[in-house]
Amino acid sequence: MASEIVVPRLGWTMEEGIFGEWLKADGDAIAVGDLVFTIETDKATQEVESLEAGILRIAPGGPQSGDVVLVGALLGYLVAEGETAPFAPLQAAPTPTSAEMPAHPSASPRPDTVSPGATNVPSEQVSGSAISPRAARVAAELGLDWSGLTGSGRTGRIIERDIRAAAAAQPVLAEIRATPVARRLAEEAGIDLADVAPAKTGGRIQREDVEAAIAARTAAPAPAPVPAPKVSQPATRPSPLAAGLPTSRIRRLIAQRMADSAHTTAAVTLTTEADATAFVALREQLKATFGPRNLPVPSYNDLLIKICATALEAHPHLNATWNETEIFVHEAVHIGLAVDTDEGLLVPVVRDAHLKSVRQIAAESQSLIEKALSRHLGPDELQGGTFTITNLGMYNIDAFTPIINLPQAAILGVGRIVAKPAVVNDAVVPRKMVALSLTFDHRVVDGAPAARFLDAIREFVEEPALWLVG
Repeated sequence: MASEIVVPRLGWTMEEGIFGEWLKADGDAIAVGDLVFTIETDKATQEVESLEAGILRIAPGGPQSGDVVLVGALLGYLVAEGETAPFAPLQAAPTPTSAEMPAHPSASPRPDTVSPGATNVPSEQVSGSAISPRAARVAAELGLDWSGLTGSGRTGRIIERDIRAAAAAQPVLAEIRATPVARRLAEEAGIDLADVAPAKTGGRIQREDVEAAIAARTAAPAPAPVPAPKVSQPATRPSPLAAGLPTSRIRRLIAQRMADSAHTTAAVTLTTEADATAFVALREQLKATFGPRNLPVPSYNDLLIKICATALEAHPHLNATWNETEIFVHEAVHIGLAVDTDEGLLVPVVRDAHLKSVRQIAAESQSLIEKALSRHLGPDELQGGTFTITNLGMYNIDAFTPIINLPQAAILGVGRIVAKPAVVNDAVVPRKMVALSLTFDHRVVDGAPAARFLDAIREFVEEPALWLVG
């Protein structure tokens, strides 16, 4: 019996995704665990593996690279050797004779003659036609008029290879090779991919190629302005740099989440300054010890993850989630680390940070950051965080007001570490100082407990032995 291949739900909030590409061809034998196709979600590109074995049959008129697909949408089937896929009769339907044509041209086709996956092909193109649904869709994509073609399929029907052969004979109509991200970005920016040259000769058009085309269009000289009539006030001219920038799916998602956080939480920010001299000395010692041994060198963020995890164990009300009926205090400490990527801000999660050593945290966070930058984070690696750290120190920011990462109750913002004069034992000496900003949801926790938590963070930064030995 044929098994359906559908778009999986790769996260609790996922409702749709962008189809990437088939990793197997129609007719290939598929084993359990084989990677079959890719789906791009709001957070990462996922390779989807098969849960069953069989012969792959791709649905005619199915999605192509860059198409938006809903969760549960049919992509194809896995069938047994010699078994016919449910949509096979559509592909092999003979060309109707004049006697078999409907009495009224406007009559609707029978529902059972339309493939479940052929949602993008108008019914008048595929039902009772001399062209297959897949070929019709490819012809539409290539802008090819197929009415004069001779088909090579059964009963003379035009099939996909006929369309592609005709397109190959017309170079100007050849299919443009581009990645799904590049196609979507070009569509959002109104860029014709035919005008974009890939950086690598013979390669696919990449996102960077489209961005370069957008930048070139923005930087193009504006037409000469029409002289304005002489008036008492100088005429205002639009800025030559003004341009509309397309919003990606992940940018829209970030905007929605930030707006939800700002509108639904009772956010309060507390700020303090910590003497990070000993903290910096610890990091330098770890570099000198781990580096020559080819061990992951903990970053400042790794040390802060361990500090926050230790402090949250002592102040659990900051490790909580609000809902309308209860405040849920989490037993485990799962800390998210904000990572800046080309596609937007992602927050991968280091799970059970309170149970892990600094070396374990360093190895895990390094892997998560690499996956975030390459858009290969799995859905489980982006969900379930109970607290978040965001660090802008590398951008020379002293202090800022972070926004709570819902549904969490608090987030720690970290500024740059900078040398400043400080009073130590009644003497002014240079010290390494860092600003710490805690934004918390006042619905979940009051100011005094939040202040005690932030003060614990400050104390751990100033005295690393308090948490290193614990």
